[in-house]
Amino acid sequence: MLVLLCLTSLFSQTDSLEVKTNKLDEIVLNTNRIDLSLSKHSRTLQIINADEIQKSGATNLVVLLQQISGIDIRRRGIEGMQADLYIRGGSFDQTLLLVDGIKLDDAQTGHHTLNLLPPIALIERVEILKGPAARIFGQNAFTGAINIVTKTAGTGKNQISAQFGSFDQKHYRATLQNNSDQLGLLGYFSGNCSDGYRYNTDFNNTNYFIKGNLISDNLPFQFLGYFSERKFGANGFYATPAATEQYEETQGSLVAFSSIIKKEKAVFKPRIYWRRNQDIYIYIRDNPSVYRNLHISNKIGASLDYSLFSSLGTTGLGVDLSRVSISSNNLGEHDRIITNIFAEHRFLFLNDKLDITPGIAFNNYTDFGTRFFPGIDLGMALSSRFRAYGNIGSTYRIPTYTDLYYSDRTTLGNESLKPESALALELGFRLSGVKSFLSASYFNRNSNNLIDYVKNTEEELWQANNIQKVTTNGFELEYKHTYSLFDFTQNIQLGYTYIDDTVKGTADYALSRYSINSLKNHFTIRSYNKWSKNLSSSIVLKKAERSIGDPYTVLDISTQWISTNKRFEVILLLNNIFNEVYTETNLVPMPKGNGSIGLQYNIF
Repeated sequence: MLVLLCLTSLFSQTDSLEVKTNKLDEIVLNTNRIDLSLSKHSRTLQIINADEIQKSGATNLVVLLQQISGIDIRRRGIEGMQADLYIRGGSFDQTLLLVDGIKLDDAQTGHHTLNLLPPIALIERVEILKGPAARIFGQNAFTGAINIVTKTAGTGKNQISAQFGSFDQKHYRATLQNNSDQLGLLGYFSGNCSDGYRYNTDFNNTNYFIKGNLISDNLPFQFLGYFSERKFGANGFYATPAATEQYEETQGSLVAFSSIIKKEKAVFKPRIYWRRNQDIYIYIRDNPSVYRNLHISNKIGASLDYSLFSSLGTTGLGVDLSRVSISSNNLGEHDRIITNIFAEHRFLFLNDKLDITPGIAFNNYTDFGTRFFPGIDLGMALSSRFRAYGNIGSTYRIPTYTDLYYSDRTTLGNESLKPESALALELGFRLSGVKSFLSASYFNRNSNNLIDYVKNTEEELWQANNIQKVTTNGFELEYKHTYSLFDFTQNIQLGYTYIDDTVKGTADYALSRYSINSLKNHFTIRSYNKWSKNLSSSIVLKKAERSIGDPYTVLDISTQWISTNKRFEVILLLNNIFNEVYTETNLVPMPKGNGSIGLQYNIF
């Protein structure tokens, strides 16, 4: 009955009652070095705010991001124990993840990008920047960047919760907050474990998070500490599906100190940070002596962003200095110093209706030399509701230490690899109304020197080489509509992304390991429905067709009951209710229909 009610609501267009106006455009975004509201940006940006996160029914960020078209999360299990992030057909090494503006790229491999995702209960909003962002953030933002903004310490609820579900899953969480005139504190702990949905896919994940805000008129100060440990069976996750005994443990940590200093016509944003990752991989879980890798990587850095407001427009300047190192029994001992300097200026013309923002980034690597990355954004406000925009820019990524130095019985890295590079173009528009929002964009990316593992005979080792040239064309549509039903506000969101890749460069080799396998057609529906003051539900439909493989459709539903005094919450989740048989990567089968029930108590 619940499914029928949700499906019926998708096509209900009753607008007889007053609907709350969406205030999203008033948010000042941090996914750019010049802070702007969403309505003024000349790029493709999508925002998921705290209210949408709560309504989505997602228990973690991996599940949440899968609800956005153009974002390709390829999982190797449940609860995001191992998952890779792709944007607009790029690779997992070509996307950048940030937490509160701090870059979480890992020099070992992009497989670790999602290892340090903050718990979903602590997220204020997610800022998704699609398209090249090397001019803004430096390397690894080849196809886009995602910035996760965590909640301000001391402003939320004290909570305890427990979730129980299929595969003997148990998830416990506690959030504690304290606020005084000068200090706000937030503390969080969670433990999540499961026997796994098939042989050797059990996991145990532990998270500790602390954040503090020192409130001062002269120098506001913020600190953040986060530690996440994951232990999981990795049946078929890497190598071949026949490698059923694999096992992995990862530890990720982040420590950061930052401030925002606002003057009459300027804003300073200093940061210092330390990001550490440890990865233990065992080929045969019960016999580590057969094959075992231990990698420890560190990134220590400092950055300063500066914005100046004048009659000529807004100027953004900044510098980011960091030292990256790795210690590994397979990859060896390596380190590099990275210098990233950027400059851009936003010019306004025609009574501020036309904006032009040229910019350039200077990047220096002690092991890859110096490069410059120019770009320009243009936007035109044709009315208070309609905005057209375009941008063009160059982008790149340097090889990971795995690309350069990895070695085993079947695979060989290549110390002579060159950085990947691309020139990207985008055209789009946004149409905003009180109840509806529509955006559309066309994008083109011409990539060179893409890294693939190739060989000519079965007897040879796979070796990394810069051999691929890929032209990627595509377009995206996003539509949101708010309406009324049963005297309550409802919401529906639709997204569609189409990608076409033209690959050149592999003809010189008989065998290629990595085939481009973008989400050629990606369609999503997200519907939020409120049935009474206490009961609400959401439905998420994802339809995916890759360049290679069979298409699949997955339907997830969540139902939430909140007590009248808002102290108790009960959440019921039903995943893949059609029992779809599908894989997202490496032929690892995803679980059929499963579910969970969660209980939460808000202490206030």
